[in-house]
Order: sequence, then C-alpha cells, then structure tokens
Amino acid sequence: MTWTLPEPMLTTPVASPDLPPGCVAEPKWDGYRAQLARYANGRVLLRSRQGTDMSAAFPEVAGAALAQLPADTGLDGELVVWEGERLAFERLQQRLARRRGAGALAAARTWPAHLVVFDVVRLEGADLALWPYARRRTALETLFADTPLTAPFTLCPSTTDPATARDWLTWTSAGLEGLCFKRLSEPYRAGTRAWGKCKVRTTTEAIVGAVTGSAGAPRTLLLGRYDDTGRLRYTGRTVPLDHTSATSLGTALAPTCREHPWTGRTFTAGWGSRDVLDVALIDPQLVVEVAVDVARDVAGRWRHPVRFHRIRAELHPMHVPKFREGDEPPTGGDLREQP
Repeated sequence: MTWTLPEPMLTTPVASPDLPPGCVAEPKWDGYRAQLARYANGRVLLRSRQGTDMSAAFPEVAGAALAQLPADTGLDGELVVWEGERLAFERLQQRLARRRGAGALAAARTWPAHLVVFDVVRLEGADLALWPYARRRTALETLFADTPLTAPFTLCPSTTDPATARDWLTWTSAGLEGLCFKRLSEPYRAGTRAWGKCKVRTTTEAIVGAVTGSAGAPRTLLLGRYDDTGRLRYTGRTVPLDHTSATSLGTALAPTCREHPWTGRTFTAGWGSRDVLDVALIDPQLVVEVAVDVARDVAGRWRHPVRFHRIRAELHPMHVPKFREGDEPPTGGDLREQP
C-alpha cells in the first residue's frame, strides 16, 4: 500500500437552494459520509468522515469493492440503507453497531447498504485530486459505464440545470435532505469546507407535551402529534429557547392537572443518545409552529432538533397534522439551512 485516501472535502451551509453559476448540484442524502479504497494488494478500506474503519460492518460493500473496482482506486460517497421507499438512517447506525462477523453478515442480509458515489479521488493508481470537478466527474461516469459498477454501488446524480436541481428538492419523502453545490473548476480540496450545502427546512405545527425546565420557564419543548388512534406520539424536541420565546411560552403553558399520555415515559437528550432528560409534563393543549428539516426516522420522528417559531393559540390540538410513521412533514414553508 503506497497511497492513502485524502481527508474528505466538506460542505459549508448556504441559505439559497438556487444553483450558483459555474457549479453543479447533487442531492444530499440522509446517510453516512464514506470513502472507499481498493488497494492492489487486495485490501479494502471503507472509512467514515471521522476516519473510522467501517469495512467489517458493511461486508457487502467491501466485498463488491474487491470484486468490481480496479486496483488502487479511491471513491467518495454516501453510505445509505433503503427501507421500503425511504432511506433509513437509523438502520445504518444499527449496522455499524454490529461491526463484524456473523452479526454484520446477518445485518447485511436484513438491511443491505448502498454506496452512492459522487467523486473519484484515485483511479488505477492515478491521483485525481488535483483534477477539476468536471474532469473527475467524467472519469467517474466512465468508471461506472465501462467497468461496469453495479449494486451496491450507485452513481450520484449531478446536474448543471437549475430546474432539475429544484425538482430534486421534491424527493424529501425518500430521504433527500437538500442539495450540495460544487464548482466545476475546483480540485478535490482535502479537509476544506469548500462545497455548499442547502438543507430543506419547512414550518409545521405540533403540540407541546412536555418541557425541560418548568412550565413557567421552559428551556426546550418536547413535541407531539396525535395518531389515528388518538394516541399522542412524540415527534421531537426543540433547540434551547431564546429569552423572548421562553417568556411568551411561560405564560401560555400549563402543567398537567390530569392523567397525561406520557406519564411514566422517559425521553433522551437527542436522537441516538442514552442521556435521560428531566422533563415537566405539560397539559397538551398548546399548539406551536416549528421549523424542521426533513430527516425523519422510521417511527416518523424528526431526527434533528427543531426550532420554535411561534405560538398558534388559535389552533386546537386536533387541527395539527396527524402523526404517521415515516411520513414527511407537510411542505409549504421555506428552504433554509439548519445551523
């Protein structure tokens, strides 16, 4: 082994979903960033953005790399798992927890992964990192066509057409988080945040079911929606409230004075966290409008923190959209990057 993968080129938030001049747009998938190296000595490395070796956890990807890729080739992409008609990020986490051996093989059969490839940094021993994006993209498309590469490898779409890029923003129900923008003339700048990323965000309504802090001085809101059976289902938690928002909510929230649908339930500090929150249950009558991004888990909960927007005192809790597992949030808000 005489070469190593470069540090991954990274993104920086941009506010507008419009395609900048001189750039291409690519879909931003809800998955794990992953770089893949296939060495001439038969070694395969599937590496996370943080440098973790994920090869043993995803044996189907490592095996396909050995079988399909030319020697001394390095790819960059997004590792995803499809479940039904959407990407399931939580399945990726479960796959990574079963890091090796029989557990990894069984997980690969249950939740097979794909590598959505968007860049090639080395090809048959040639270092392509200094090539402009447009030339690397041509080499990548040729690699897929001439090899040919098949599942679990998938070529990430790329376009210079603003209308096509805008149309991709309607794919949110399948697990697209937004768009990445890359300059056609730019080399692969290892470790730098030179690509643009615009995430899809929208505003929608939810019911306050609990808070951290107290009803009179809330710090964050725990949100819910009723499902078709009349059960209040947890949908996610806001980021910390600013002083003005906390003050206005403190006058509108009331502690629960009857049996609460979340009595006895525990809540964690974040998606995938084991830290249990100290919460105060709230009479689930207040409706609020929140800004969310589109990443959802298979249970239908917002996977990322949401932002409080305003109180909707004129709305009854039954006017809030129903909770449905795996549904995307209603569209109709704006497109903004999650800070």
